[in-house]
Amino acid sequence: MLKSSGALGAATLLSRILGMVRVMIYARFMGDTWVAGAFYFAFQVPNLFRRLLGEGALSAALVPILKEVEVKQGMRPMWQTANAALSLLVCLCSVAVVLTVGATSFLLWLNDWSKETLLFLELLRLMSPYILMVCSAAVLMGICNVRGIFFLPALGSTMLNVAMILSVLFLTPLFGAQLEEKVFGLVVGVLLAGLLQMFFQLPVLFKEGFRPAFILPWRHPAIRDITGRMMAGIVGIAAFQINVIFTQWIAYREGGYVVASFEYAVRLMELPQGVIGISLATFLLTALSGLAAKKDFRAFQSTLKEGLGYVIFANIPAAVIMFLLAEPIVRLLFERGAFNAQSTFGCGFALQCLVPGLVFFSLVNVFARAFFALGDVKTPMRISIFCLVLNAVLAVLLIPGFVQGGMGMANTISSAINLALLVRALKRKLPGLEFRAVRLEATVVIGCTLVAGLLVWGTQTWLHAALGVQTLTGRLAEVFIPMILGGGVYLALAWLFNVKSAKQIGKLLRSKSR
Repeated sequence: MLKSSGALGAATLLSRILGMVRVMIYARFMGDTWVAGAFYFAFQVPNLFRRLLGEGALSAALVPILKEVEVKQGMRPMWQTANAALSLLVCLCSVAVVLTVGATSFLLWLNDWSKETLLFLELLRLMSPYILMVCSAAVLMGICNVRGIFFLPALGSTMLNVAMILSVLFLTPLFGAQLEEKVFGLVVGVLLAGLLQMFFQLPVLFKEGFRPAFILPWRHPAIRDITGRMMAGIVGIAAFQINVIFTQWIAYREGGYVVASFEYAVRLMELPQGVIGISLATFLLTALSGLAAKKDFRAFQSTLKEGLGYVIFANIPAAVIMFLLAEPIVRLLFERGAFNAQSTFGCGFALQCLVPGLVFFSLVNVFARAFFALGDVKTPMRISIFCLVLNAVLAVLLIPGFVQGGMGMANTISSAINLALLVRALKRKLPGLEFRAVRLEATVVIGCTLVAGLLVWGTQTWLHAALGVQTLTGRLAEVFIPMILGGGVYLALAWLFNVKSAKQIGKLLRSKSR
């Protein structure tokens, strides 16, 4: 588990670092202006379909079925099933692209909109083909994961970030002098990134024996099972994406800067979440699916609890450190160009409201994968829909008073309730499942984190007063010195108190060093 998810985590870390560079360049280029809000809002729609059809419902249904076909029938039927599923995806995404282009073209023809809405519609229309590209890339990555390949496919996300960074530097000046004209260069970068992501996965799959072929999906026997599971997942993910768009619409009414500010905070939180939570969840879907196919539920439970231990061990201190250093981190990374001190305050506040949910977000991903591996997509779907309704209600109540911070609070509270309901449902599904050892380890981890957090807070406060924030040296110092000291103290205490995850990670590192 540590080796596979660690390799995936390393690739994800590289992608997230490049993603952070991209966000820094975006922040300098367009700050939290109304143009930035329109771009990020338009980019949400292709991401909706990516989560809906790509790495969301279809992958959740596809990976367990492909693993079962591989275990029971062999490689050739597995490749045929993969091609049938990919063919189904191409058909669905093509329809989605045509409908999106048609709808946005009609709305633009009406021409009865504000400048913000007109820019949003124009950006969305041009960005629509990205739906097909990114969904295909996500499913190809899922097929790689079935074969136990995690590192190289995860590097595909770096293509997105490289293309989008280069688009800011080289393409945006070609589209005009005003920011609302230059932003169309970012759309070209998004489309180029989609092509790179899609084709990046193919060489490694060719080595495994995969050959792309269009298969009429409705004629393949496994597609009915895939679509049955996928439809239940689509309802839950669609509810999630509708919720995202709804809450962003509420925020957009408060001001485009709110959407952009919250987007920057989300990108910061996704760094530890992607490296730790998503990497482990991705590995666990494949591993747990294989164990479920073999009916080895003792190993299933043991693997699940081991994964939960790693997520808790890594994410609790990450959340506390990011909470304490939220504003210094935002200041160091983003405060330049169009991103000013007021932008830093707003984004830092949003991050502080969001990061307490880091552990909940990551654990929800892990528990959802456990249900998917068991072939149950309906239970997490129902829980997700309930929590999304709750999140929407909380957003309506909190955004007017706390603006971007209200969006973070709503996400954190609803994710905590989502986790509690998933744990309860899984215990009912797997009688005898208990998490006593996980709870005990979490208690020790929290204690170690509190000590480290006090050191981080005290060090940052002193450095801020002593060095100020006007120089790069001061900004670097107030982020990295407390972070390194706090992280070192936390790891030392975890080792001292025999935290299982710390011991296992240390054992693996010693083995690698030898």
